[in-house]
Amino acid sequence: QVQLVESGGGSVQAGGSLRLSCAASGSIFSISAMGWYRQAPGKQRELVAGISSGGITNYVDSVKGRFTISRDTAKKMVYLQMYSLKPEDTAVYYCNLKRGKDDYWGQGTQVTVSS
Repeated sequence: QVQLVESGGGSVQAGGSLRLSCAASGSIFSISAMGWYRQAPGKQRELVAGISSGGITNYVDSVKGRFTISRDTAKKMVYLQMYSLKPEDTAVYYCNLKRGKDDYWGQGTQVTVSS
């Protein structure tokens, strides 16, 4: 059974930083791809950053150079370090684990960036 629990969201001013954390349970973490998605009001959920089991990362263009995804396999943790936050980064951020055809989601954490 896989469970994902996010933490680290909050409210910051534009230009500020936040670090999101995702704690995973289950035995498949080390062989799974992980990702951070976000969903703003009235918009579709989008992939923000992903990291493969081997550590290969990818980012949506709008966050390149500002966000960094990382994982600690021993601790079963995934992180999203966010710098230079903008009001358009405001959304609920979700942690995701993919293994084959299976998808698991956390409950989400709110990030609010004020101008």
